[in-house]
Amino acid sequence: MNHPQEMYKYHTWATHTILGRIQELPNSVLHQEVNSSFPTLAHALSHMYAVDQMWYLVLTGVSMPEALQMCMPRNEEIYDSIEDYSKRFAELSQQFTAWFQDHIDLEHTILLDNPFAGIRNTSLTEIIFHLINHGTYHRGNISTMLRQLGHASIMNDYSLFWYTKPATA
Repeated sequence: MNHPQEMYKYHTWATHTILGRIQELPNSVLHQEVNSSFPTLAHALSHMYAVDQMWYLVLTGVSMPEALQMCMPRNEEIYDSIEDYSKRFAELSQQFTAWFQDHIDLEHTILLDNPFAGIRNTSLTEIIFHLINHGTYHRGNISTMLRQLGHASIMNDYSLFWYTKPATA
């Protein structure tokens, strides 16, 4: 089993699961202000999307400073509907899926020039696992924000993901 790719599939599933939950609610919830780590659910989703896109660029050979410069302004791109977010996340997931098909050696290292932490050799697997962990962290923020807004969240734990795949003998 390709664990980094499997975990990325989980990341995609979990993100779409929480997007689906938000889609069940009135569209106004997406932009309703809450006292949390992000001012609205839309801001949290924009941040997640921008960071996922930034790491995709790094994985495809763009330097981290350049990728940050390209993607971090997208933190401020707030979309009107949850469908807009779902579409963008789905398109990015397709790009990652194609990238995985071309990268067999995920233990390959690159020299990562992280402006926040310094330079280090980092494996592609480490980057993927960081991206997944970042998404999990912010889906937790979104779950808390939903509760603060008076709505239930939805379970999107990795252990539930195991049961969404077809069973094999």
